[in-house]
Amino acid sequence: MNAVAVVATGHANVKSLLNALERLGAKAELTTDAETVRTAGKLILPGVGAFGAVMKRLDFLGLVEPLRDRIRAGRPLLGICLGQQLLLSSSEESPGVPGLGAIPGIVKRLQVPEGVKIPHMGWNEVLPAGAAPYYAYFVHGYAAWPEDERDVSAWCEYGGERFPAALRRGETRAVQFHPERSGQAGLVLLGRFLTC
Repeated sequence: MNAVAVVATGHANVKSLLNALERLGAKAELTTDAETVRTAGKLILPGVGAFGAVMKRLDFLGLVEPLRDRIRAGRPLLGICLGQQLLLSSSEESPGVPGLGAIPGIVKRLQVPEGVKIPHMGWNEVLPAGAAPYYAYFVHGYAAWPEDERDVSAWCEYGGERFPAALRRGETRAVQFHPERSGQAGLVLLGRFLTC
């Protein structure tokens, strides 16, 4: 199986992701190298924390333009959790901070009734377009809303709000949940990314 590079943003606990990739037979490496980000066969952008802080970190590491170059070149990229949100144009969480802009849209705080816990944390049903539902593990308070709903490849519902659980535009794919913590369904998703 091809090697896969994982962006070391400094804002994600990647041990479980690396373990999941290893179980799938992938040789995974953490990287902050611009050329690796630009040209690796497969690249995963994980993330935990605040939109603005991670975009600032990516800028400090000199990885914003290499990530944009990769996306423009159509090289496979998978964003996970905050990594999905970073692919959009901007976020309500960090006004004035531009995202990577791979998928035009905005990240918005989940709009749930009073008394419903934020962040949305735990197992929930994912409803992909034209495929069987499955359960995945979520930890987030914001959701990525693309301008074009055709970029949404799966939905989820929490507290009465339906939000995008997965996005895809060309070879750029992203999920709001954590596939590395989502059991067999998550391994299947990662395996499909590795072999696409």
